[in-house]
This record gives sequence, structure tokens and C-alpha cells, in this order.
Amino acid sequence: MDDSEISPDPYRAYRFRLEIRGVAESHFTECDGLEVYAGPNPELEPLPGRVEYRAVTLRFGVGSRALWEWIMTTSTGSPERRDVSIVSLGNDAGEVTRWDLFATWPTEWRGAPLDSTAEEVAIESVTLAAETIHRT
Repeated sequence: MDDSEISPDPYRAYRFRLEIRGVAESHFTECDGLEVYAGPNPELEPLPGRVEYRAVTLRFGVGSRALWEWIMTTSTGSPERRDVSIVSLGNDAGEVTRWDLFATWPTEWRGAPLDSTAEEVAIESVTLAAETIHRT
């Protein structure tokens, strides 16, 4: 078989893993919003104000049934907060960096456009809110 007959590996771009309660629940290609904001306190300049953790959006193509069920539970008005980890993977699939998000719940899910004629991988996204974020 020559190189033209080898199909591309769709998992090659998935360099991030979402773990929920220590179990890998999805792999994704992009993570946006890992931010901590300690805005200025107008009464005590230049000391920082209240710390805010921004919502994190993950774009992925391979999710799990457990992730979907967590999202659906939250959509009924009964959010179940869970500790999750976002793990950055190296070329050898080994862990490079880990961000632990505590008391996290999904706030938004967006399905991929369903187009059977498209050549790209269908990408879903999920947005998570967290009470605090730690990098290890």
C-alpha cells in the first residue's frame, strides 16, 4: 500500500483529553478560556479584586455517552458539579500539562453540523463553568 492509499488518522489532532472523575470521557482539538481574572479592587488599588474563572470551551469530535448524560442532567435544572481535568498530550500521547477544574458543570453544548458530503471531521463543543482552576 502506498502513501496515497493510507487514510489520515482522525485522532492525530486530538491532543487534549477531558477526564471526569479521573475517567477519560472525550478527546478534543481545541480548548479556549482557561483564564483567571483578578480584576482591580477600586477601593484598594492596586490590590487585586475578586477572582473570576472564565468559562472553558472545548471543541472535540469524540465524546462519550457519560459526557452527554451529564450535559442533559444539567439542562433539566439540576446541575451536578464534578471535578474534571483537561490534559494536554504530547506526540507520544503522554501527559504534558494538566488543568484541574473543580466544582464544574456544563453550561452549553453545540452539536456539529451534520453534512455527509463534508470532508472534515464533525466537531462538537461543550462549555464548562468552574468554581476554581489549578494547573499541575
